[in-house]
Amino acid sequence: MSRPLALMLTLAVLALAGPALAAPPPGLDARVDGLLSTFGTPGLAVVIVENGRITHAKGYGVRRLGFPERIDKDTIFPTASTGKAFTVAALATLVDEGKIAWDDKVIDRLPGFQMYDPWVTREMTIRDLLVHRSGLGLGAGDLLFVPSSNLSRAESVRRLRYIKPATSFRSGYAYDNVLYMVAGQLIEAVTGQTWETYVREHVLKPAGMLDSTSDDADRFRNPNRAWPHGRLDGPIRGLGTQVALDERNGLGSNAAPAGGLAISAADMGRWLMIQLAHGKLPEGDGRLFSEDASREMWTPQTLQPINPRPASLAESGPQFLSYALGWEVRDWRGHKIIWHAGADIGFGAVVVLIPEKNVGFSILMNAEDGVPTIGLMYELLDYYLGYPKADWPSRLGAYKKIQINAALEALKANTVPTLSGAKPPLALETYAGDYVDPWYGPISLRVEGGRLLIDFKQSPGMVGELEYYQFNTFKAVWRDKQIEPAYLTFSLSPEGKVDRIRLKAVSPLADFSYDYQDLDFTPVTPAG
Repeated sequence: MSRPLALMLTLAVLALAGPALAAPPPGLDARVDGLLSTFGTPGLAVVIVENGRITHAKGYGVRRLGFPERIDKDTIFPTASTGKAFTVAALATLVDEGKIAWDDKVIDRLPGFQMYDPWVTREMTIRDLLVHRSGLGLGAGDLLFVPSSNLSRAESVRRLRYIKPATSFRSGYAYDNVLYMVAGQLIEAVTGQTWETYVREHVLKPAGMLDSTSDDADRFRNPNRAWPHGRLDGPIRGLGTQVALDERNGLGSNAAPAGGLAISAADMGRWLMIQLAHGKLPEGDGRLFSEDASREMWTPQTLQPINPRPASLAESGPQFLSYALGWEVRDWRGHKIIWHAGADIGFGAVVVLIPEKNVGFSILMNAEDGVPTIGLMYELLDYYLGYPKADWPSRLGAYKKIQINAALEALKANTVPTLSGAKPPLALETYAGDYVDPWYGPISLRVEGGRLLIDFKQSPGMVGELEYYQFNTFKAVWRDKQIEPAYLTFSLSPEGKVDRIRLKAVSPLADFSYDYQDLDFTPVTPAG
């Protein structure tokens, strides 16, 4: 056989075999192990797909500190807000079947739905539920499920009518979770199945994601699950000793459509392949959703503001930043990427797609240390887009220290030394009583053993002691150290009785889901 003919045959075979696969970054295992050691993170899992195949799926570290079980590719992790894209996929299946349309009015599909403004109630579409332009403030209403809740999803959705908007409808971007609860309730109204059941039967199972779960009961039945970890004994959350947290003390299931899935690295690989294939299943014999639905998912809807970054992180700044349907769309060094991050109590996750390279990857972590996750994400982006390696975790870690030091200084500046023996201006019994906020609901304050105690009655375990701070302000120190401390300020009527309680998070770095500032408690008027 002549050399030209042999070369032509070789090229033909390669063409039939499909695009060549690039190896994962050299030394990836050692790099991940080094990050776990440097940052004191218990473990994580990484999956990478390219050209329709999983090229790397592996776990690192341990599922739970103090126990020997290792993380592997089948260990499931709560993936928080990365699950929003799955709720969108569930809606997409209904769009494909002609049962709903993206621009249907919510009130036509979910009778009884109501926002604070009647005009917004009439005009809000299914698309509006998904793209963070409702006019609600950042994280508004999240205390309906943070840190936990005994409310049903239907009742949580009903209470949205009491949350006042921060801006006008469709005028800007503010991230929320509560409207994804509405999307989940809408799925139930249209199909007769709960969000949990519909997502399991119409998204996870058809996608072949058989280890993944949509409810806590299934998650806790899986012995190969990661455990949450956090740092709670420092001056602010995120500083101190890494410890295992109570895994049953997570976010309320009423908010599961906003991020209630638990997924393994192997299953996430299938999700990445389906997304990159625009809805086509990996085996090539069917679809999860249509190409039209895929196009809708990735089409930018709401512009996000781009905040300036320090010089050390300038290269990571986007030229454009937007939110689509359950995904963020931005650029990395001029290349479009589709991605989303997620943070839950004790967990973190990122899911990233690079469409032009037909590459996707996900990083799942069983701790709240965001630096190694985002740092590794940036390194993988650089690798697959052909840029020189940069030590992003070190850069991000240095900037994080600056942020923490600034927060500690602010906390110190706002701390008023309480004089020995200082007492509140009124007897503790004056502050005690039952109070209610229009959207959150009831709290109870009582005096017990000479201490003023507080109970957020619809958030199980959100009980603590009010320590006197200054004037008519107290600091809530929760028995559950996972919960962010808060200041409570009592205002008085001319008669010297409490007529209002306002709250504020103590930590300058408190997660926005602790939206204490949106609460406005007033005394419960006795019946009769």
